[in-house]
Amino acid sequence: MRSVLTATLMIVAAAVSAQAQTAAVTGVKPKPVTTVPVRPALQTPADTANAMAQNERLALQSDLAWVGQYNGAITGEVSDRMVAAIKEFQKERGGRQTGALNPQERGVLAETAKRRQDNVGWKIITDAGTGARLGIPTKLVPQQSSDANGAKWTSPTGTIQIQLVRRKEANPTTAKLAERERKEPGRNIDYTVVKPDFFVLSGLQGLKKFYLRGTFKGDEVRILTILYDQATENTVEPVVIAMSSAFNPFPSGALIAGAPPKTVEYGTAIVVSDDGALLADRQVTDGCLAITIAGYGNADRVAEDKDHDLALLRLYGARGLKPLNLAGDTAKSAIELTGIADPQNQGGGSAASSVKAAVAQTGGGSDLALSPAPAIGFSGAAALDTDGKFAGIALLKPAVVAGPPNAAPMQAVLVPADTVRGFLKTNGVDAANGAADAKASVVRVICVRK
Repeated sequence: MRSVLTATLMIVAAAVSAQAQTAAVTGVKPKPVTTVPVRPALQTPADTANAMAQNERLALQSDLAWVGQYNGAITGEVSDRMVAAIKEFQKERGGRQTGALNPQERGVLAETAKRRQDNVGWKIITDAGTGARLGIPTKLVPQQSSDANGAKWTSPTGTIQIQLVRRKEANPTTAKLAERERKEPGRNIDYTVVKPDFFVLSGLQGLKKFYLRGTFKGDEVRILTILYDQATENTVEPVVIAMSSAFNPFPSGALIAGAPPKTVEYGTAIVVSDDGALLADRQVTDGCLAITIAGYGNADRVAEDKDHDLALLRLYGARGLKPLNLAGDTAKSAIELTGIADPQNQGGGSAASSVKAAVAQTGGGSDLALSPAPAIGFSGAAALDTDGKFAGIALLKPAVVAGPPNAAPMQAVLVPADTVRGFLKTNGVDAANGAADAKASVVRVICVRK
């Protein structure tokens, strides 16, 4: 069989050689083989956006809304409206309307959005009466009042008003709620959206423009209404979009009327990257129904180190975070702790403060003892040495003593700088570059439990 195959191949080769020789003798050139180049499909602006991480798309939509180019829901989902907003932003800057931002354009967009947020005093807050989470332009509406039926924020002259209303209603549906709101005297509706889980109305109410978003849970109804003079439209409308997307009337773990109170624990977190990575105490953030970063919103716990009680939190879509420079070594004797004491220890305040502490070796392990222990809320505080270099993170732990557990005093330990950097590096956080101002790089952590 093998000899037959060899003979066949020799015959084919001979035939090909003979054809080539014939062509050479007769002068007939063999026909060239036609090839068609395969061009790769061009990447569309939507492809570029879909290649981003979800939190990057959320931040992009939010920034576009703040500069007045995007008026859709901030969901992180790519749409024609989002691409059109990018092109409009590029057009206004005199650039090519590609629909995909280059790094320089993205930087300009982020800076512009942050400046406009600062101009209106944008903050994410949790309403104490309802537990609802919402964004408030605190500089536009500095006057606040609240009662059992909700809360209200107003400008000094009443040109801008924000109302959060709560009420009980038997067997509510969004369709019935929307119809009731539509019939309120003096309202002319020009936009309506009714979904199973929420509804939106907008239009004119008297001489003011209004935007309303409402929903329900069980028999509890919550409605957010924004009223503003037409002369303030250019300032307020980007805020309206941000408020609509930030409004969470029933966040996980929120206090609801009639529900038993939750246990709330306060701690400190260190900002370790400008895109929302935070370093915190694992025990403070353990078993939380919700982890809230005061002034920014909810965070997720994405990694932990049980041996050293470290936790890595991720805060999505935040702007203006100032990471701490974690380059340094473990202090040998004296350090300064910068954290945020719990509200009871500072009369309801939330300011960062610094206290002195001494470092001492413990009986075993790499963690060091700190004395005296700082106030409750300082667990997770940044520790700096006498040269202002990062020395580690301070954690508070109950001392093991006889007697009732509630009477146990607190002891403090220092997790050294190299242990902290190792934990962050393992989880993909490079915290070498940052500022030296610890007070600007710590935030309050609020854990709500059952």
